Amino acid sequence: MKRFFSGYHLTKVVCLLLLAGILCLSRKTTALAVSDTPYRDSNLTGTTDERTNLREPGEAQDADELAELNIGNTVTITYGDGNGSINGALRILVILTLIAVAPMLIIMMTSFTRIIIVLHFTRQALNTQTAPPNMVLIGIALFLTFFIMQPTLSTVYTEAIAPYEAGELEDEEVLEKAAEPIRQFMYKQTLKKDVSLFMDISRLEWSGELDDIPMSVLVPSFIISELRTAFVIGFLIYIPFIVIDMVVASTLMSMGMMMLPPTTISMPFKILLFVLADGWYLIIEGLVRSFYY
Repeated sequence: MKRFFSGYHLTKVVCLLLLAGILCLSRKTTALAVSDTPYRDSNLTGTTDERTNLREPGEAQDADELAELNIGNTVTITYGDGNGSINGALRILVILTLIAVAPMLIIMMTSFTRIIIVLHFTRQALNTQTAPPNMVLIGIALFLTFFIMQPTLSTVYTEAIAPYEAGELEDEEVLEKAAEPIRQFMYKQTLKKDVSLFMDISRLEWSGELDDIPMSVLVPSFIISELRTAFVIGFLIYIPFIVIDMVVASTLMSMGMMMLPPTTISMPFKILLFVLADGWYLIIEGLVRSFYY
């Protein structure tokens, strides 16, 4: 009993000490920059007796000086009316931002969606579980997407990026020039009823021309059309493999082998049929040609 009480009191004392330490650490402290101590020694910047104003208040002579910030420790980005260009650091920031949103653009505004869905249906129809693995399917889809989108990307470069680097286009103009080839690609793969659906929801009038379709309407219309086309192709791929499953299942039932899973027997026949028919060649050919009809 004495051991129990001594251990209990010891635990209580330790908890109180920890609580007191936390309260001491959480107290607000004030750090002042000392002007007599160098920066490298004190790890502090600035001084306590100097202001951060660039000039004394009330010394502005005209409206331009009055509009400028009178604070020295700020970071501002000033881009004149066509006078000068964006510096290298800001361009790197823009490029990194584009890299962050690049996966979404690749998936939603290119041929990637249709290709990856069809490849997934092919693997499911073969019933090979993880062969080929996801990494291989994504790699195939990416390279096929680059092949299909290469003419569009070349047009974007020649009509938008190259003139912008040469200083012939402004920021707004380069965005319009770069979006036009992508819009034309998406419009060729989009059904009109999908465009009409989103135009009606947005309460916008459409004359049937591409120029009247905003980007906010064209992108979801293109996505729906791609999903529809991919599922139709996937259904056509499933048909011969379903026939093999039905034949194998009926054969096993007639032989009385009801405890044997039909997929175990049908999978080798599926792979054999797929290899003899050169299935990957036919699927890749059909996928690529489907974007050029």
